Amino acid sequence: MKKIDRLILKSFVGPLVLTFAISVFVLLMQFVWKYIDDMVGKGLDFGVILELLFYASATFVPMALPIAVLFASIMTMGNFGEKYELVAMKAGGISLSRVMIPMVFVALLMTTVAFYFANNVMPTAVLKYKTTLYDITHKKPAINLRPSEYFDAIDGYVIRINEKSPVDGMLSDILIYDHSQGLDRTNVVVAQTGYMQTSPDDRYLVFTLNDGYTYSESTTGEDAVAAPLTRVSFEQQVMTFDISSFSMDKSNEDFFKGNYQMMNVSQLDSTVASLDSVHMARAKEYVNALSYRLQAYLRYCELSRDTMTVAAAVPVAQLYDSLTAVQRQRALDHARSMARTTQQESDMYAASLVDDQEYINRHHIEWQRKYTLSLACLLLFLIGAPFGSIVRKGGLGLPLVASVGFFVLYYVIGMIAEKAVREGALPPSGMWLSSLVFLPIGLFLTLKATTDASFLDIGAWVRRCWAWLQSRWHRITGH
Repeated sequence: MKKIDRLILKSFVGPLVLTFAISVFVLLMQFVWKYIDDMVGKGLDFGVILELLFYASATFVPMALPIAVLFASIMTMGNFGEKYELVAMKAGGISLSRVMIPMVFVALLMTTVAFYFANNVMPTAVLKYKTTLYDITHKKPAINLRPSEYFDAIDGYVIRINEKSPVDGMLSDILIYDHSQGLDRTNVVVAQTGYMQTSPDDRYLVFTLNDGYTYSESTTGEDAVAAPLTRVSFEQQVMTFDISSFSMDKSNEDFFKGNYQMMNVSQLDSTVASLDSVHMARAKEYVNALSYRLQAYLRYCELSRDTMTVAAAVPVAQLYDSLTAVQRQRALDHARSMARTTQQESDMYAASLVDDQEYINRHHIEWQRKYTLSLACLLLFLIGAPFGSIVRKGGLGLPLVASVGFFVLYYVIGMIAEKAVREGALPPSGMWLSSLVFLPIGLFLTLKATTDASFLDIGAWVRRCWAWLQSRWHRITGH
């Protein structure tokens, strides 16, 4: 490897790693803000949160790599142009295409890594991430009794405390409503002081209550007549609440398997083939059902609930003329009812087939996405490197703005194409719409960069505009 190649790789790999880390961090923060309400206040272990963030970060790698390649290529070539290193290379007989060769190899490597990650690592990461997120979102909030607030997270009970000592944790003025036996039988426990603690296995919450009363009220049954309201005093009473439902249990991952996001290319191929066969069989079944019903409606004409006239051998017009006015009206009403029923069934079948096709299209989208996001690394490099050499601005300012602008445009076009493919407006190959739009742009920028065009040089445009204005002024004034 030549020294110039090592210099280019060193200048390119550093920003690439830094940008990749920043991209993953930004995407991860977006995920955290989206699900922050589902994680706060549930007493989650730090290890569980780290596990969720780790798996979520892994799912962002295929999207973060194209951003990193785009930003690093603009920044590297911009630094070369701003520091006149690119001019020195060209003066030494090194063309722009030769300068880009080491970076092209890195972009190809990132393309390979992105596809391997999307096809082999991401399905497992999505499975772990979805399972952990499901367990967290369905976990009950942690028990947190705050003074003067009613706590009703424990099924069948409502608890209220007036004060909680920050020193020894003693509770005062405790009120517990017990509805565990039904709303028709209510028990109310009032205590002056008490303590709260959990069992060693965290399955039970134990209240030790001092100096209080238990009020029992029954509104139905024999107790409502004999003892509608009873009061029992106590010096000390222990109440135990089952809080096993507050713990986070690990769900079975087999429950989440089978989703299209958790499959590789070969699994998606086999699944799509199976779904297509089922879809065709179901469509044929629906068509046969409607055809049979329509034939039955044409062959039979029900005149009353007790009388059925077979119209197989009699022409419809002749049969209709032989009916009385009442029978004709009854036949027409019944025909309208049959038509409405057939229309409703047809709409139901059509909606079912549309949902099936949309589900199949989602598999096609996921299959295409594994390739489009991977090749986006090479495609966006084809845009970033010549763009940076043309603008000749390094640092973080212009490269950051330009890379964000290019990627947002690429992402928006991709989302529009994905929606169109999902709804059936475009074939699955429509997922390549972003690539088809950006490929001519990349080739155009590369052509302009290799020919030393200055169409993005603001100073050149200012000089051209000034020269044009001067020529127009001379033509008008004659000076």
